[in-house]
Amino acid sequence: MKTGTLEWGVAVAPLPGEADCGDLYVVRAFDGGVLAAVIDAIGHGAEAARIAGLAAGVLERHAREPVQALLPRCHKRLRGSRGAAISLASFDDRAGTMSWLGVGNVGGILVHADARPEPRQSLLVRGGIVGDRLPALELAAIPVERGDLLIMATDGIANGFREALPGKLEPQRLAEEIERGYAKTTDDALVLVARYAGAR
Repeated sequence: MKTGTLEWGVAVAPLPGEADCGDLYVVRAFDGGVLAAVIDAIGHGAEAARIAGLAAGVLERHAREPVQALLPRCHKRLRGSRGAAISLASFDDRAGTMSWLGVGNVGGILVHADARPEPRQSLLVRGGIVGDRLPALELAAIPVERGDLLIMATDGIANGFREALPGKLEPQRLAEEIERGYAKTTDDALVLVARYAGAR
């Protein structure tokens, strides 16, 4: 799939035995960029899916806002619920940067296409729960180039995939390979893979 300057794919699996999934994603283009987000509502089943949907609605409506403003919006919307872990990445095509931050256990990794001293960078997530305990937010802005690969995954995906990424697969195929090889059977699981196609 392609949204704005992102070519992306997603693979998702609910907890075995559940019809609904509390892990959800958002990919939304806006003038000059694209927002990518992964939401992991606490728990499983229909109520977790409902809560994830509330957060997704906020992100879709306000995608153009800075990520440090989006999490407080989600926090306000989810107050009184069981809450969620959320990680956000906003691509600014004009500046050639990606701003990201996360609260809870949705991890992220950026794999650079070019030869850099640090070919991979991990999303720094803060402890807390969006909707319950929102920590001080720590924003990171990173230069991105055409071909850079973003992978965001809920904690239903085992971390081992980071050490064994397959070769140059298309985002959808890579998402499916990661989900197939690293999804846990004890939790909802979601992995979003996005390749940046913008030019600087």
